Amino acid sequence: MRAVKAKKFLGQHFLTDLATARRIADTVDVRPDLPVLEVGPGMGVMTQYLVQKPRTLKVVEIDYESVDYLRHTYPDLEDSIIEDDFLKMHLENTFGGAPFVLTGNYPYNISSQIFFKMLDYRDLIPVCTGMIQKEMAERLVAKPGTKAYGILSVLIQAWYSVEYLFTVEPNVFNPPPKVRSAVVRLTRNDVGNLGCDHRLFRRVVKTTFNQRRKTLRNNLRPLLAELDAEAGVAGDHSAFLANPQFDLRSERLTVQQFVDLTNAVQQEVQAK
Repeated sequence: MRAVKAKKFLGQHFLTDLATARRIADTVDVRPDLPVLEVGPGMGVMTQYLVQKPRTLKVVEIDYESVDYLRHTYPDLEDSIIEDDFLKMHLENTFGGAPFVLTGNYPYNISSQIFFKMLDYRDLIPVCTGMIQKEMAERLVAKPGTKAYGILSVLIQAWYSVEYLFTVEPNVFNPPPKVRSAVVRLTRNDVGNLGCDHRLFRRVVKTTFNQRRKTLRNNLRPLLAELDAEAGVAGDHSAFLANPQFDLRSERLTVQQFVDLTNAVQQEVQAK
């Protein structure tokens, strides 16, 4: 069957190096007891190694050409090929509510969205592995005080331990991307409850990184006004914002400090 042509609008860059494909496929072996969901299999360069593992495998692909190719090349996978948009799927239905390992050669243009969806289903996804843009991988593992440290660093490290496994050069793709890639593995930590309102935590993190050159004080002021409006109150938060800790920028805070900040913001609004 004719090879699938990579589509730019889908962010497709097909991996061609078999040794690299096998290495990525083997990252799921950290949890051999769980089924696997592969996102964006394309022409199945990773799939060919995943199907050899003694476990249930499903693949989700949005590109109709790739779906046809997979059905022709891997007829045994016919009932396990999901023709759908991963970002719109209800993952609780994928394996009958059972947890699974998420993996794939993720399209660069939606990789951050994939991780946000993973966070929404964190209790179903104890392990997530795969290949992403190297810059994105560096953000996932970044520590406080570094330029790469940002929204995804905090939100993911709150719930997962992140490993940067290895770097992949552009020449093993067709077409070659303009950037280097990296393979990561995210393993769910033992945190069941952050100790704060989870939705507000995400909102505080996103808001304070929105303009990362500003201090926490300047980023928190409009957020407090929004929360007041939602609660139907009008509060003066000048005393709260006068705290010297708000002279810092968001990139200096650890995950735990963001938890503490979330609780402080909630208490401040509730007190009005």
